[in-house]
Amino acid sequence: MRRTLISLLAAAAALSAASSAVAQQKTLTVYTYESFTAEWGPGPKVKAAFETTCGCTVNFVSVEDGVALLTRLKLEGDKTEADVVLGLDTNLISEAKGTGLFEASGLDTKAVAVPGNYADDTFIPYDYAHFAVIYDTQVVKNPPKSLKDLVEGDPSQKIAIEDPRTSTPGLGLLLWVKSVYGDKAPEAWAKLSKRILTVTPGWSEAYGLFTKGEVPMVFSYTTSPAYHMVEEKTDRYQAASFYEGHYIQIEVAGMLKTAKNKDLARQFLTFMITPGFQDVIPTTNWMMPATKTDQALPDAFGKLVQPQKTFLMGSDEVAKNRQAWIDEWLAAMSAK
Repeated sequence: MRRTLISLLAAAAALSAASSAVAQQKTLTVYTYESFTAEWGPGPKVKAAFETTCGCTVNFVSVEDGVALLTRLKLEGDKTEADVVLGLDTNLISEAKGTGLFEASGLDTKAVAVPGNYADDTFIPYDYAHFAVIYDTQVVKNPPKSLKDLVEGDPSQKIAIEDPRTSTPGLGLLLWVKSVYGDKAPEAWAKLSKRILTVTPGWSEAYGLFTKGEVPMVFSYTTSPAYHMVEEKTDRYQAASFYEGHYIQIEVAGMLKTAKNKDLARQFLTFMITPGFQDVIPTTNWMMPATKTDQALPDAFGKLVQPQKTFLMGSDEVAKNRQAWIDEWLAAMSAK
């Protein structure tokens, strides 16, 4: 009898250990973009914080930029390994839904507060910022005051921009030009092309050229100067304020229908809109948080450009016209 009891206890202990091991082996695969997973980005801190609560391993898989995320998902289809995709933006959600790969999370997102009161049952915002031209004040003494100034300004003062085919900032600039110029966008691109030093696949490459002094202006965000003020203690790099307004980016995350552990995916999305995630965003992703934080924003955020008007196209309109507008852009750039 005693031997039987010992055997039962041993079996129970082994089963418990096995169950614990299985729990520790749970993996959440999150597709995102490279600057999110960089050692200086939010990824490492987000991973560490979530793993302490989930009993799982977070596996980040990164591509160059947000548009590249959607392209990869389209190629992989329902064979994708992703459980969650983090890094699309509102310009892409109609196209993303059109793939049939995403599933509504069913989460309570009342805590989310972004400009325009955006809300969606599938894609949940985690940060936002307005796009802007960032310039080096030691080189550019008269920064552009409008998109028209940028388009028609001194062609000797160059700018680095991102490719709208692979990058959400690149797509944001494309939509900003279309919002302001409408049918005359091709002519605007033809003029602006004379100021473009290079077009990079993603934001990181463009901003790297700028900080290395290889180009005096770069297409980025109104929040970018906060990084330099907080981390480098310098006001040298500033955002140009455009009087006609700025296009906004709202970044989102969503759960895949094929997620291997949907409860874990929902747990991550829930965590994403709590202070444990949101406190990390301002000083690692250098964007505005989408929900309340426990930590106050650094004083530098109070010195940033505050756009008087916000541009944001509906995602259905973007999905319908994106390829045609990219073709316009390609034609203008090839005629450079």
